[in-house]
Amino acid sequence: MATGTNLRTYFEGAWHEGDIAVMKAGDHGSWLGTTVFDGARMAHGLVPDLAAHLARVNRSAEALMITPTVTTEAMLDIVREGLRAYAPDAPVYIRPMYWALEGGDLGVAPKMGETGFCVALEEIPMAPPEAATTLGRTRFRRPTLDCAVTNAKAGCLYPNNARMLIEARARGFGNALVADAMGNVAETATANVFMVKDGEVFTPIANGTFLAGITRSRHIANLCADGVTVHETVLTFEDFETADEVFLSGNLMKVTPVTAFEDTQYQIGPVTRRVRELYWDWAASEPL
Repeated sequence: MATGTNLRTYFEGAWHEGDIAVMKAGDHGSWLGTTVFDGARMAHGLVPDLAAHLARVNRSAEALMITPTVTTEAMLDIVREGLRAYAPDAPVYIRPMYWALEGGDLGVAPKMGETGFCVALEEIPMAPPEAATTLGRTRFRRPTLDCAVTNAKAGCLYPNNARMLIEARARGFGNALVADAMGNVAETATANVFMVKDGEVFTPIANGTFLAGITRSRHIANLCADGVTVHETVLTFEDFETADEVFLSGNLMKVTPVTAFEDTQYQIGPVTRRVRELYWDWAASEPL
């Protein structure tokens, strides 16, 4: 079932209307979870960092031992063709996907070169700028590279994200602030996280337990160019209890203000608003 509306699917060389079936019961991706995806956005008539997201899905496939079969340049052409079916200002989520078709060694390892590919487009509205969330703790943690494919945007990682999110929501929070294996803050269940203290910005250092996002990197670059000091460092939950502002960074909504972490309350502050402004100003300057 699609999350948004007005879905279109690219599969086997052509665009199709609607949410069509692309996997079979015997596909390795169906029964052993060898799937990767990425997400880009069209919003306000802009498609920021599209090539970077498409390139990353190929890197994710390689990390999960799936053979990528479509170049970034070819994917760009496919996506641009598909987007022409939407209004120029439509808010469209862009999701390229790979999955393994056949098993190799003992049926468990994916067979190299046997790969499924599709692109799904669907309209998902952007949240209003003041739409905020709250964060709660969770007992579940981010895995490390030695026990999970944390260097890929892989579907098999998301059940862990889901239980974090469900646990936090059961306690009345909108999302979960998640620890890494060492007990320090990694990110949330669904997005990278930033905090602001005394006008400077802090975000957990990319230590291999979470995917340091493309939008995260873009915010860091934009802030630094604007003269804001940004620290990628080890952060504790106690750091977030004394923060002035907290916001999330992800492709789906780009910037999401946070108004509470457990009993700690925040205002939607000037740095959070500036991050959003900088992002869309940058996006307007990027060639489509």
